[in-house]
Amino acid sequence: MQRPALTIALIAGLVATGLAFFSSAGAEDSRLEDPPSRVATAVFAGGCFWCVEADFDKVEGVLETVSGYTGGTLEKPTYKEVTRGGTGHYEAVKVTYDPAKVSYDELTEYFVRHIDPTDAKGQFCDKGESYRSAIFVSGTGEREAADATLAAAETSLRADVVTQIVPASTFWPAEDYHQDYYLKNSVKYGYYRTGCGRDARIKQLWGKVAKAS
Repeated sequence: MQRPALTIALIAGLVATGLAFFSSAGAEDSRLEDPPSRVATAVFAGGCFWCVEADFDKVEGVLETVSGYTGGTLEKPTYKEVTRGGTGHYEAVKVTYDPAKVSYDELTEYFVRHIDPTDAKGQFCDKGESYRSAIFVSGTGEREAADATLAAAETSLRADVVTQIVPASTFWPAEDYHQDYYLKNSVKYGYYRTGCGRDARIKQLWGKVAKAS
């Protein structure tokens, strides 16, 4: 008497398995594009990391940006500690990119043309050690690229460029609410960026703002 029920259960199981197979096959289709075979990272400090992150997210070949702190000695720093000063840390952004689509040289040039490399006290309306501009380098190749970019900027601007070149060190991701701030809080971000005079100063220095690669 139990056989019909068992047969129905078996058929239902086979149908469910078949549906799962086709469902997983569809999921595979959405991942057909292979990820880059090699990725690289670069770290830049250009004042408010919300703005630096927003600028780099426009660059073709950039895969991820993370706001954080680096260059200092304090472990696991917080936003309040860094902005208060005394930690040696900069507000910085770690950029993960595909070298097949954008080069390190191109990223450094893009970065410099989206900051004020002549300001030793900070960036735009933000002043203090945590808002200084810097390029954090790993190895001779990155240092040479950064040197060349800053030398070219000095020639172009006909002014002393004070953006620092600093050996890369531990990068501490910032608190979650800082990540993608320009997307999560677009209105507040827009008011801040305009009020801080960032784009106006960049246009004054560089003319037409450099486009994303």
